[in-house]
Amino acid sequence: MLDLIAIWPGSLWLQSSGTAYMFVNAAHILGIALLVGSIIPLDVLLARNVSGGELQILARILPGVARWGLILAALTGLWLFTVRPYDYVSNPAFLFKLAILALAIANIVWQHASVDWVQVLRGSAPTHRVRLRAIASIFLWLSALLAGRWIGFL
Repeated sequence: MLDLIAIWPGSLWLQSSGTAYMFVNAAHILGIALLVGSIIPLDVLLARNVSGGELQILARILPGVARWGLILAALTGLWLFTVRPYDYVSNPAFLFKLAILALAIANIVWQHASVDWVQVLRGSAPTHRVRLRAIASIFLWLSALLAGRWIGFL
């Protein structure tokens, strides 16, 4: 299966064009910036127990920005993976990053599926559970960033 991924035309294009690789990598970084740049400020507000109009507005807008950032980062990340799939699947940092990403996404789904989140969207102060999931989110997304940087060092 990895052989097929490695000879995919998009992979071959990235392997043969430094410019193409640079643009896909830059798009990956943009996706990460949109994702983390919107999630962390919202999570900090939730963790600090901020409530009211500002939080209510940001809680409606920032998850959408994060969603588009996640989509962009995931698509470009998959594309970058195709350049050296064998190296990545044997890299402990890459595997750790995937596990952390799965936990971070599960945490978001849990947060947004909760009744407590609906109350935040209606202007209520974050509950203890919302605050704990926000703190976990900060930790998980920053861990994913570190794991991503760690990949190149192993």
